[in-house]
Amino acid sequence: MKNRPLLLGSNSPRRKEILSFFSLPFKQLPSHFDETTISFKKDPASYVKQISDGKALTLASLYPQETILTADTVVYREGKVYGKPQNLQELKAFLKELQGSWHTVWTGVSLFQAGKLYQQAEATQVEFNLLTKEQLQIYYQTIPWQDKAGGYMVQLAGSLIVKKINGCFYNVMGLPINTLKELLQKVSIDLWNYTATNVNSKANDPKELLN
Repeated sequence: MKNRPLLLGSNSPRRKEILSFFSLPFKQLPSHFDETTISFKKDPASYVKQISDGKALTLASLYPQETILTADTVVYREGKVYGKPQNLQELKAFLKELQGSWHTVWTGVSLFQAGKLYQQAEATQVEFNLLTKEQLQIYYQTIPWQDKAGGYMVQLAGSLIVKKINGCFYNVMGLPINTLKELLQKVSIDLWNYTATNVNSKANDPKELLN
């Protein structure tokens, strides 16, 4: 990267948190790619990769010299994808369909560097508990759901909804670490060289402009 920080093309605080597990310097800047331009054609892996690619290429058109990391996450069950619920009514519909059963969380991750785009998708199976009306009401009122695929969080108190997970926990949060590691290796970045805690919070300030 020639000492230039990685550009994380995402508003997600979870992706920022996961990337901050490592001392790899990065800056966070949202991509304004229009996700509605990508239609779902019954293939969740292809769908999340296309959206993640769109985010990366949108930023690459503005910052072609940067190494850009983007991702997109959806929940998938029985031929249907669940993105971020637009309102409380949609959240209730999502959880009514997802509770008491298994679904798959798909995350597409894209990495752009020097005109080349690398991509990969990872899947994690999640089983939800069957919830009472009272428990659902508590969930609606206390768990931050507005910016999360499927309307739920797997960490903190949101974990009460989860019965079992098969696969990468961090994939459900929005950035699978093994996939991240493998993609960065393609551009000669080895996360094993960045295992120290990243204490340089200023480097991750979205207000910092790229030079």
